[in-house]
Amino acid sequence: MTYVDGFVLPVPNAEWEEYTKNAELGRTVWMEHGALSYVEAKADDVHDGEVTSFPMAVKKEEGDTIVFSYVTYKSREHRDEVIKKVMDDPRMKTSMDKMPAYMKRLIYGGFQVFVEA
Repeated sequence: MTYVDGFVLPVPNAEWEEYTKNAELGRTVWMEHGALSYVEAKADDVHDGEVTSFPMAVKKEEGDTIVFSYVTYKSREHRDEVIKKVMDDPRMKTSMDKMPAYMKRLIYGGFQVFVEA
């Protein structure tokens, strides 16, 4: 079964264009280093919750757009290999050095797939 890294984050609308450029760079770098897929998705049908929700989880502020992203790999071991290469890639180091403040509200984690079609 595959392995998935999942991400949810708020992106200020004023920084959307810059985020999109970074997402495209991420796609290029992850795929070059062996990821099976790389997806960045912009919220379209995401509602505020009463107990919990994507907006609540990332402390969405006025003027933010929620992004849901995921990267797939062959296995946890494969993910660890790809991530090491991605983090060592000079293109990503430059991007990471100027990480915007809203990234502190990013939620992420690695997941073992147990059902897949």
